[in-house]
Amino acid sequence: MALSDPIGDMIARVKNAQARNHKKVDLPSSNFKTKIVGILKDEGFIKDFKINTEKNKSILSLELKYHSGNPVINAFERVSKPGRRIFSSAESLPKINNGLGIAIISTPKGVMTDIDARKKKIGGEIICKVF
Repeated sequence: MALSDPIGDMIARVKNAQARNHKKVDLPSSNFKTKIVGILKDEGFIKDFKINTEKNKSILSLELKYHSGNPVINAFERVSKPGRRIFSSAESLPKINNGLGIAIISTPKGVMTDIDARKKKIGGEIICKVF
């Protein structure tokens, strides 16, 4: 089955797994999802991730992170959707919870956090917000 919004599906799977206190979640893999998950790992929102290939299908396995029983990710929202793309210049990139959270941006120089995009003075499409 083809998904119209694979990033939205990934976000929903992570939120549902955390609501049920699962240790890991599996989802279909893609290069774009791998870059987003890499940013989540670098920023400390998840423990680790692996890519498993089974029967010509790549599966992305995320190890979710909890702090004293509560999920580390409090809010994980899709901003730019297939029906309505949201772009921003480097100057007008949003600060998530006064800098405590991150926005993941797809720029011409690759996928990066809003902080990196501001440093490099690059705008782009705001994919999602994580806090």
